[in-house]
Amino acid sequence: MKHTEFELRGEYVELCNLLKLTGVAGSGGQGKAMVADGLVSVDGQPESRKTAKIRAGQVVECLDTRIAVKGV
Repeated sequence: MKHTEFELRGEYVELCNLLKLTGVAGSGGQGKAMVADGLVSVDGQPESRKTAKIRAGQVVECLDTRIAVKGV
């Protein structure tokens, strides 16, 4: 599994945008499709909300990538 970190520059980032910004998805639309297809989990739980607010300290997993969200 690939591990990556994302530095959060605000209060939160929407899940579909996080997937796009980290390169897991090629676009926000592809990120939304991944969430809709059940390919994404947040903190070990399946996540079906495309625009879920992801905050510092949370971990997102999609396909073979684990994204740790860090605060600045």
